Amino acid sequence: MFRRRAPLGPLDYTRRAWIRTILLITFVFLYAPIVTLIAFSFNDSRRNIVWRGFTFKYYEKAWQNESLIEAFSNSLTIAFFSTLISTLLGALVAVLLWRFRFPGKATYEGAMALPIVIPEICMGVAMMAFFLRTGWPADLPWPLNLGAITIAHISFSFPFVAVIVRARLANFNRELEEAAKDLGASEWQTFRDIMIPFMRPGLIAGALLAFTLSLDDFVITFFTSGPDTITFPVKIYSMVRFSVTPEVNAASTVLIAITLLLTTSALWLQNRQQAKKQQAK
Repeated sequence: MFRRRAPLGPLDYTRRAWIRTILLITFVFLYAPIVTLIAFSFNDSRRNIVWRGFTFKYYEKAWQNESLIEAFSNSLTIAFFSTLISTLLGALVAVLLWRFRFPGKATYEGAMALPIVIPEICMGVAMMAFFLRTGWPADLPWPLNLGAITIAHISFSFPFVAVIVRARLANFNRELEEAAKDLGASEWQTFRDIMIPFMRPGLIAGALLAFTLSLDDFVITFFTSGPDTITFPVKIYSMVRFSVTPEVNAASTVLIAITLLLTTSALWLQNRQQAKKQQAK
């Protein structure tokens, strides 16, 4: 027997109205600055105060700015290698902490979480002191001159991947692994055919997070970059120190669009894989 839901009273409608109002205010507070930035990137005025008309000329200026394009290519290169290595390290660390027991495991987990919990400026100063102490070469050709920033980004990105993948592994049924071994599969075949497909949603989410963290990072990059290794956020910061122009807004809008495109593509691929699995069942 199904119970008929009781009708909502005035108090319930009031609560719903308050919740919707709070959510609306929250979304406006979060996204209004982004919408304003995108809108004023098309403003036909050098000063972002009064709307003077619609134009694409500041996108053309941003595209013709060689130093800005170079900084953007540096950021993409760093984000690519940082995401690749961070995803691999994070997945291996997640499997290690999920499967094995060893002395000092709690200490290792706490040390791994340090890049997540400590202030980012402390991480930047620590990485700068490390590279100065080790005498890291600064006159290497491109893209080797981006090595210091890439290592710094990997050091604070892979713990995020490890946390996400480990949370995914918490729901793994170990009987699948045991059944594969009973059927003659080796350790590598079990990991490749059973573990990796199960971890794939966590790997995709962790890789997206690592890519976003690397692409948007400013503090750690500011402390570990040199005069010839300017990244996109650092370049925008140097432009903002003079004035916030539509050219800066245009460059920031392009960065937002790329991030949204990558996120949408990853979610689409993930939903497509889940739909295929449901059809196979």
